[in-house]
Amino acid sequence: MILFLDPVGGIAGDMLIAALLDLGAPREALDSGLAALGSLGFSLSVKADYRSGIAGTHVEVRPVGSQPHERAWSSIRSLLENAALPNGARHLALQAFERLAIAEATVHRKPVDDVHFHEVGAVDSIVDMVGAAILIDALGVQRRFAMPPPSGSGTTDSMHGKIPIPAPATLELMKGRRMRPSGPGERTTPTGAALLAALFEEVDAQPELIVDRIGYGLGTREWTDAPNFVRAVIGRTSSQQEGALIVEANFDDLSPQLLASAQEAVFANGAIDAWITPALMKKGRPGHVLSALCSFGARDAVIRTLLKETTTLGVRVVRVEREVLERSFVAVETKYGTIRVKVGSHAGEAWHALPEFEDCAARSRACGVSVQAVQAAALAAYYNR
Repeated sequence: MILFLDPVGGIAGDMLIAALLDLGAPREALDSGLAALGSLGFSLSVKADYRSGIAGTHVEVRPVGSQPHERAWSSIRSLLENAALPNGARHLALQAFERLAIAEATVHRKPVDDVHFHEVGAVDSIVDMVGAAILIDALGVQRRFAMPPPSGSGTTDSMHGKIPIPAPATLELMKGRRMRPSGPGERTTPTGAALLAALFEEVDAQPELIVDRIGYGLGTREWTDAPNFVRAVIGRTSSQQEGALIVEANFDDLSPQLLASAQEAVFANGAIDAWITPALMKKGRPGHVLSALCSFGARDAVIRTLLKETTTLGVRVVRVEREVLERSFVAVETKYGTIRVKVGSHAGEAWHALPEFEDCAARSRACGVSVQAVQAAALAAYYNR
């Protein structure tokens, strides 16, 4: 499955959440995941609306209670690392926020750990970033693409005074990517730019795919030159054969702890799968091969991660072909709570159904029952739905 974004009138975190909900991403997964951030104090409004006569969804996050003037990147990182989020969503949210922290550090010329967020540190922006990550993870798509967003123009107010549009952090985030000319106003926010830069491959046009679902995430303001929405499309290739890469390296001098850490790091940076294989190296020395399967778009990030996180001086890159089933997630209700079930299908026929282990483990701990009991309840709820 492929997720494609067309930021017609712009992109922000709340617009992306709205577009994903509009095309059918599970609201239950969003509510369940955001409940982990409940201590922040917020409410979520989701309503149907129109832009240029096109029906879509509008999302607004409203702060509740007193909020801090600013939040340090270290405190946001700690919040995300310790919140009871699905692991996939946590990785995506941390990737996006780290990109944003690096961009802010560059703009203000200070160390990353000294960055404090004002507008982006506000509760609505945290919820926007985490909510988008939750829904992307819940959709279970294999690849994510996005067209270049509009640049906007003019100036806007910030905690530091007047700043140009695109905002300096937005422009920093878009380094190496394109922004297309547009009318005035802030069209691409720092949160929107961070999500694009961290999670989506840039393309010139919609990829060739069979369109399954379409969603429209509506912005608040009205533009004269474009309808203010981001359009999201879920589709699949006409063939289930996909190209991919295997990036790997050999090690006979890396401790098991660092090897396991490197495996986690390649997952966090876009690997589809990663595995460690025992090997007999030269001169009979025992060693390991760390291999990562990734898309072409994640190639550079996975290579950089292996080179940075391990002792290797080089990696091998091999192109492979994959035959895959269509994959989707179905959220089911059990007596232990909501569980996501991953479904593998061929030509519209479901062949496999497997409850998400992390969901089952979390409900097992919360309810004091075995993981197997939660898995059985989830499968029963799926087949009896």
